[in-house]
Amino acid sequence: MKPQFERVTFPKGCSLRVYHRRVPEIPFEWHHHPEYELTLTLNSRGWRFIGDHIGQYQAPDLVLVPSDMPHTWASTATPDAKEPHTAIVIWFSGAWALRLAEICPEYGKIRRLLRSATTGLAFSTETAALMSGRLAGLLGESATNRLHTALDLLLELAEAETTPLSKAGVTVPATSDAEPAQLTRVLNHLHKRFQEIIRIDALCRVGNISPRSLHRLFVKHTGESVSDYLSKLRVGRACMRLAETDLPVSMIAGEVGLSNLANFNRQFRRVRQMTPTAYREYFQKHGELPGGAGEGVQVRPRSLDRPRRRVSRR
Repeated sequence: MKPQFERVTFPKGCSLRVYHRRVPEIPFEWHHHPEYELTLTLNSRGWRFIGDHIGQYQAPDLVLVPSDMPHTWASTATPDAKEPHTAIVIWFSGAWALRLAEICPEYGKIRRLLRSATTGLAFSTETAALMSGRLAGLLGESATNRLHTALDLLLELAEAETTPLSKAGVTVPATSDAEPAQLTRVLNHLHKRFQEIIRIDALCRVGNISPRSLHRLFVKHTGESVSDYLSKLRVGRACMRLAETDLPVSMIAGEVGLSNLANFNRQFRRVRQMTPTAYREYFQKHGELPGGAGEGVQVRPRSLDRPRRRVSRR
């Protein structure tokens, strides 16, 4: 099965990304991305697939997945039926971590950890419990505290006993190399310029791709059209501005590239199932964003957020 490319975006001003996943089930989502991924799975058991490794897992399960190694988890049950399947995921760039180890000798052990992780690594339940004890720092609102906690954790993991998971040399099939590169160029352009007028022909030039191929690429890797993806991107930014400022809705609409207020309200309602005003009122009343917490901890990369056909293990 060909793994899907997942685009992991980092919050502005952050060196890594933390995601607190709480779901009714963990579906089979065979995918890869350039970032290293450290995943602590809690209140869940089932099967994990890392490269050519297939094995059972049960909470607490801690695994480090290297850059571009296909992987997924697929749950079968929750030990505590009253609570959802939970995972704490940390994504970080290998190049960033290696530069840090080179510049700061105090972090030199991280280089050894990444070198050992080329096959994917599983850690002991005791080490997983160590990460569980750091959740307050990893899931806190302070990006600085999240960074410090994650770095301290990586240093301790570098000293921990590990079990290799996949055979060396397992990589993403070469046939998928071009598409992620094209998609990444287009997505980077969208994320930087979404406040402006976006034209398909301009995106095609960025990705060096035809309009038909661009549409096919988006549907294949994000599950939606370019216009739908752009709409969600603009609405997502508008949500942040509604929560963090008292600016009029019309001004925020203009900021995100939807100067027509009626069109902005229509797109916002379609994406969030409520009006911008209702969204702001909910935040002011409850002190949190409808549907989850803020950017940087609770938001999953959208490239895999869509309904999927269930795949059973054979």
